[in-house]
Amino acid sequence: MIFRTNIQLQPERNQIDYTSKLLLVGSCFSENIYKKLNYFKFNALSNPFGILFNPIAIENLLTNAINKKEYSEKDIFLLNERWHCFDAHSNLSSIDKTELLNNLNNAVTLANKQLTKATHIIITLGTSWVYRFIETDTIVGNCHKVAQKKFLKELLSVNEIVASLENMCTLIKFVNPNINIIFTVSPVRHLKDGFVENSQSKAHLLSAIHQVTDKRKQQYYFPSYEIMLDDLRDYRFYNRDMIHPSKTAINYIWEQFQKVWISENTNSVMKEIDTIQKGLAHKPFNPTSEQHQQFLVHLKQQITSLKKNYNITF
Repeated sequence: MIFRTNIQLQPERNQIDYTSKLLLVGSCFSENIYKKLNYFKFNALSNPFGILFNPIAIENLLTNAINKKEYSEKDIFLLNERWHCFDAHSNLSSIDKTELLNNLNNAVTLANKQLTKATHIIITLGTSWVYRFIETDTIVGNCHKVAQKKFLKELLSVNEIVASLENMCTLIKFVNPNINIIFTVSPVRHLKDGFVENSQSKAHLLSAIHQVTDKRKQQYYFPSYEIMLDDLRDYRFYNRDMIHPSKTAINYIWEQFQKVWISENTNSVMKEIDTIQKGLAHKPFNPTSEQHQQFLVHLKQQITSLKKNYNITF
C-alpha cells in the first residue's frame, strides 16, 4: 500500500548555478533555504532587514532598498533601553541609536547591491495578518513588543495582497528586468492567530500569489507550503512545538527545491563542497598526526581549486 501522496515537480527554466546571485527575503522559512544555499556556497544574501512575515513589510523593504532610503532618528524609537525600527527585525536593534542607524543603512546598501545584480529573488510570505501602528497609520514589519493597544490587527484581503505583490514585481523589474522572481508560502503555522485564522491567512496568500505568477514574466511559485501540508502531512515532520518543520522536513523540501531550481550542472561541485564542509567540521583524534596533516593539505588543495574555477570561498 502507498501511504503518501508524493508531489511531482518539474524543473523550471533559468535555473540556479554557480554564476547566479540570489536574494532571499521574508519569513523564517526563507532562512532555512538560505542555510542550504550558503552551505553549498552559492552567492546568496538573506533578509538584510531580518525576518519579515507580511507582504506589506516585504514591499516596504524592497521599496526602501531600491530608493536607497537613508534612515534617520525620525525612523527609530527607544523602548526598554534599546533602539528599534518598525521596518526591521529586532536582530538589528541596539542599545546605541547610532549603531542601529548604521545597521539599517548598511542593510539598505546590501539589499540594493544584491537586488540590482541578482538573477533570482525568493520571496517567502508568512502571514496575511498585519499590525497597523495607530499613531502613524502604517503597517509595521515588527512590533518590538510595543503595547498591543497601540496597534490595530488587520487581515489583508486577497486584493490588497495582489496589489502589494504586483508593486514588488514592478519595483524589482524596474531595476533588474531579467530577474527571476520566486514566490513561496511558509509552511510554518501561525497558531497564535488561531487555527481558523491561520488557514484563512495562508489561503489569502496562496490566492494572491497565483494571480501574479506568470512564467512568461519570470514570476514563479514554489509549493513549499503544499509539500509540507499535503506530501509530508504528518506531525512527525514537525519540531516539538508542532509549528515549525523538522530538520527532516526542511531537508526534504530542499531536495524538492533542488530538483526544480538547482541546475544539474552544479551536482559535481555541490558534492565536492559537501565533502569539504564535512572535512572542515571533522574533529581529529590526533591533530598533529602525519595522516591528518596530509588530509589538511588535500583539503586546502580542493578549496584552492574551487576558488580558482568557480570563485567559491570558504
